[in-house]
Formats: sequence, structure tokens, C-alpha cells
Amino acid sequence: MANTPIFSASNVLPGFQPHEPRLNLLARSAATAPLDSEGHLTQYRPLKTQSILTKTTSRRGLPFTHAINPYRGCEFACRYCYARYTHEFMQLTPDDFERNIFYKQNAPWLLQQELARLKPGTEIALGTATDPWQPLERRQKVTRSLLEVFAKTRGFSLGIVTKSALIVRDLDLLKEIAKRHKLQVHLTITTMNAALARTLEPRAPRPDLRIRTLGKLREAGIRAGVLCSPLMPGITDSRRSIEAVARAASGVGASFFAAGALFLKPCSLPTFFKFVEEHFPDQLESYRRRYGSSAFVSAEYRNRVAEIVNAICRQYKLGRRVEDKSPAGETPAQDLVQIQPWLPF
Repeated sequence: MANTPIFSASNVLPGFQPHEPRLNLLARSAATAPLDSEGHLTQYRPLKTQSILTKTTSRRGLPFTHAINPYRGCEFACRYCYARYTHEFMQLTPDDFERNIFYKQNAPWLLQQELARLKPGTEIALGTATDPWQPLERRQKVTRSLLEVFAKTRGFSLGIVTKSALIVRDLDLLKEIAKRHKLQVHLTITTMNAALARTLEPRAPRPDLRIRTLGKLREAGIRAGVLCSPLMPGITDSRRSIEAVARAASGVGASFFAAGALFLKPCSLPTFFKFVEEHFPDQLESYRRRYGSSAFVSAEYRNRVAEIVNAICRQYKLGRRVEDKSPAGETPAQDLVQIQPWLPF
């Protein structure tokens, strides 16, 4: 798809008027957002927002009830990212997800107001649909402004997911948050193969940099571990591939190790299938069969990979992402390997 700006010079989506009835409120805000700056094939714009804290509803048993995403869109451009569909809410295309990035305005003020209405112990996830420390964060510091709010409150359970080494910039705030809340940081590491990672996640930090970042978090006393996700059939789900990530995680004292199978929504199919066709053509037909009628892997596949991951965790003495609530000596098959569509894979 050609890199044609979706916004006209008047900051209105081509073909629409500012008050076009076919544009919903969010889409109208996006369509009229002024251009802040541009990067390589990327545009950045502020977005008016009325809430920074989203109430989550799911029948899949998500480990949190509220989510925070400081940005809409993500420049890391991961080929498998399920969150591309979120740009459809603004009536943009999934391809726009990595090219048109929006940062939310008044984020810290909104968070302060919304946290005041939550009960102590509320489980909150930061980074469920976009990386909180993507490149734009270096300049906008929206995520840091949110951490400053958490550093002045207490009593919540905060889970963070990122691929970015930039998180270490905010160690001062994370250490304070860990004193006041239950904090857990997840570094997503798909593979230790740097060449494969660069193809899968074009603008995300290299795997070794993420491991180094994990080590710095652990040295600072932060509970942090690895999400070896997504496990992609025939690409990153071999024992050798998973073990390489686990070995590296163990080497820097990871608090836990978990994995999630590829969750492939329809909006992500074209981008991911193109990647498979170009780099793993012998796997393309298998993926078409596996994900042609469902975004989820089969229970048989999930259980098979769970056995591998559990064995690797025992080998490297890696803990689990969640507290053990099972009888002594038992390791639930779905604890380490589970479908986690809330993660920004």
C-alpha cells in the first residue's frame, strides 16, 4: 500500500467534511487532529480523549479489569499484532495502525480523576493494544506522566507489557510504584533470533536489548519477566527457539516466564500472511487451514506446547507469571501457555 497521507492539508480525512455524519465521534476527532510531526513513513497527531482508563469485558477470563493505552497505533509494526483492529474504531485501515500514531491529550489529569473512583486492589494493565514506550514516547512522555500519577497513589495491581528498552528511563518511578502498588512488568520477547525478530517486528528493539532491559529491571528490584509470545506454529514454537529465550531470561534473573500462542484476528491476516508467504512459504497453507475459520489455535496445539514450556521452565527454574493457587506439586497446563488476546503481540 502506497505511503499516501490519509489526512489532507486541512486535517480532514479525504472525501469527508468535518461534520460528515458517517464519521463517529472518535473518527471525527482523529480526522481533525492537527499534524504534530512526521517520522519515517509515520505521522504523529494529538487526540482528544474523554477517558484514559478503559473497563474491559471478556468471557476469556482476562487477568485485569481495566486497561490503559497512552497511544493509538504503534510504530513497532509487528506483523502479527492483533491490535490493528483498534484503528478501525477511528474508521482507518489496519495498515494505518503503524503509520498514523495518535497520542492522548490530558492523560495524567484523566487518570487521576478515574483512579479516584476505583476500589483498592483493582487490576490494571498498561499496554494492551499499543506499546507504552514506543519511539514517540521519548518526546511526548505520555506514559511517564501516567506513571507519575501512579507514584502518588497506592493500592492497585498494575501489570505492564512492553518490548521497549526505553522503560529503564522511568526506573525511578517504577521503583516508587512498586512500593505503593503490586507491580509486574512483562517484556515480550518472541525469539532470540535477531534477524527473524527484525523481520517480524521491524522497529522494535533487538531481543538482546530487551533481555538487557529485563536485567536492569531485576537489578532495580522490579518484579519482571518474559512473555515468549506469540508462539507461531512452525516459526517460533520449537523447543529450541523457546529454550533460547528462556535461557536468556534465566541468565538475568527473570521473575517468571510465560508464553502465549498466536492470536490472529481477521484484521491481521493480510499483513501476517504476507510475511509468511515471503519468509516461510512452506507454512502458508498450514496457516490458512489453522486460522482460516478461527483466531485461536486448537486445544490440542495449546496443550502440546504447554508441555514443552512447562518442561523448559522447570529446567531453568523459572517462576510463573501468576501466583500458584494449585495443590502442591501440580502445575496447571494452561498456566504457562495460554491464549492471551489482551497482550500486544
